[in-house]
Amino acid sequence: MAPPPLAVLHTEGAPVLDLLTVPQVMARLQLGRSAVYDLLRSGQLASITLGRARRIPTHALTDFIRTRLEQDAS
Repeated sequence: MAPPPLAVLHTEGAPVLDLLTVPQVMARLQLGRSAVYDLLRSGQLASITLGRARRIPTHALTDFIRTRLEQDAS
């Protein structure tokens, strides 16, 4: 079976959905592993599970940071 056409995978103008690993999020937030998993567990940071792997969409990380900045500004 042939793979789907590229237009199905990525349309012009649509953002590419980048997924980050927990260690990548740890590095970006400068937090430990437990702190990141606490954020995931509490629902403050959205993620998806692929098999046993946890992945965090970059937009979820951006939304989390934006929300925290807004909370701190209030």
